Amino acid sequence: MTASVAAAAAVASIAALSALVPALPQTVTNGASVLGTLSAPSLSLTGVDGIVSWGANTVSNYNPYLTDFSSGRQGPTYNFNIARGFISPDGVNRSSILINGAFPGPTIEANWGDTITVNVCNQITGPEEGTSLHWHGLLQKTSPWFDGVPAVEQCPIAPGTCMTYSFLADVYGTSWYHSHYSAQYSAGVAGAMIIHGPCQEQYEYDVGPILLSDWYHQTYEQIVDEVMASPPNPLPPFSDSNLINGKMSLDCAQFPNKAEQCTSNAGISKFQFHSGKRHRLRLINSGAEGIQRFSIDGHKMRVIANDFVPVEPYTTDMVTLGVGQRTDVIVKGTGPPNSTFWMRSDLSPTCDTASHPYALAAIYYEHADTTSVPNTTATPYDDSKCGNDDLSLTTPYYKFSPTKDPAVTQDLTITAHTNGSNVFLFYVNNQTFRADYNAPILPLAVAGNLSSPDPDWQVHNFGTNASVRLVVYNTFVASHPMHLHGHNFNVLAEGFGTWDGTVTHPHNTQRRDTQLVQGGSPENPAYVVLQYDTDNPGTWPFHCHIAWHVSAGLYINTVEQDVLLKERRLPAVVDKTCRAWDAYTAAHVVDEVDSGEKRRFARDFPLG
Repeated sequence: MTASVAAAAAVASIAALSALVPALPQTVTNGASVLGTLSAPSLSLTGVDGIVSWGANTVSNYNPYLTDFSSGRQGPTYNFNIARGFISPDGVNRSSILINGAFPGPTIEANWGDTITVNVCNQITGPEEGTSLHWHGLLQKTSPWFDGVPAVEQCPIAPGTCMTYSFLADVYGTSWYHSHYSAQYSAGVAGAMIIHGPCQEQYEYDVGPILLSDWYHQTYEQIVDEVMASPPNPLPPFSDSNLINGKMSLDCAQFPNKAEQCTSNAGISKFQFHSGKRHRLRLINSGAEGIQRFSIDGHKMRVIANDFVPVEPYTTDMVTLGVGQRTDVIVKGTGPPNSTFWMRSDLSPTCDTASHPYALAAIYYEHADTTSVPNTTATPYDDSKCGNDDLSLTTPYYKFSPTKDPAVTQDLTITAHTNGSNVFLFYVNNQTFRADYNAPILPLAVAGNLSSPDPDWQVHNFGTNASVRLVVYNTFVASHPMHLHGHNFNVLAEGFGTWDGTVTHPHNTQRRDTQLVQGGSPENPAYVVLQYDTDNPGTWPFHCHIAWHVSAGLYINTVEQDVLLKERRLPAVVDKTCRAWDAYTAAHVVDEVDSGEKRRFARDFPLG
């Protein structure tokens, strides 16, 4: 499928305006965030404070996945307050959950090898609920207890309390952080995380993070209630719009039931390019469900990294990003100094369910009128595959040669059906996941108390085995972006049917922390084959990153090097956080609605 007529209509609805002057101020659409505005700062080309803390370590001579690196520097400290607030990212005013009043949340910046400290306070009221933050893609080799997943490494941060995370920026590149409490991040609890480090190609401007996210006018609690309804809703949740750095304009005539809450032409994101210069763009799919197809009219993109892994650079017209995935690209400024172009990100028309799937942002060169409307043509792209680019297209800049004979091979078969209560759930090897926030797995493992875990916790203990191969078979019709915590994995193969043992690029396989497995069927399942070394003692989730699929149980926990785990000593903050959560839940009757959400009140409070 090529760039669609509907995408052209989305442009036409904006192009009909005399100028790209937003009808709402940034404080209304995005709160305290400046992302998506021309006043958003460019990132440093050298690192935080202009310090190249990685010294002589380059992409060519140092592989951070094989050798640990620490700069010894105490890096930045951030203070995050999480609370409810109202924002209008696409012009529809709705209740959200924000960090420091901003959507997207504040950008974390650090140098490779530095220690990052984040003080997180839960100020969510009306009603109260727990929270936590996960630092997506960081290995956490020295601090597995700060990975941020409630019921796994910690208890939720109770209402009215705080928790301090402190962890090493152990790899470098582009990522994000987000709540791991139920589907809470889809309400706005997410932001970019940039770890400055070496680069294999030069550029003159770092444009910074470009977060791509589907957006829902319902609150996440309402959607979770629909997902977990009995009888089940025959249709998956439809997103209402698509955002670039938290912004997109809609025509309110398309939302008659939201007339009192909607403002047309709320405003779109804007970026500046420089003629003849090279620009680094840090693409992040921070959405809840959709596959993003990203392109820039009239420009080529040179891919230099996928997730936190530098790759041999290659040129493309379009980048595919499943939820949780990141791609760094360098774009040459080929336009004249007074030109303007459309930046686009489409929720895949073939693979996703969205009411208004086409997001736009404007690129202005240095002498262009920054209120003018671009008049450029979309780049056609192939939308037939609900997966990532072919594995043969991408090879890591570092060489990864996974062992031919891993210590453990584990088949994981994804199925979906209703349970005895007529609730639609996902299953991995015939077991669905359900969290116990009051009994996180890592502290139990450190105490040597995982001999017979609750089956609902989906614990796969790989013991002292040195390597694991996961052969994931998907019998469900839709694709899943599968994310592993604590590791990047080698992607050995993908396809349909039964894997025959063939490995793509066996001497240097694709590597990343999130990979799409395509949709299949019981008769012809799709598969993806992943492998990693168990060099990081801990309890590491492996799950689909579609928020609603996690709610329905598509999630397992892996335990590795359990003998070494018993030698670890948990910091006092882990016990303190659990004591606060235990006290909160002892004083309040709570329900667990999905695989991991606990809440106190019925959903009768005002919703946006």
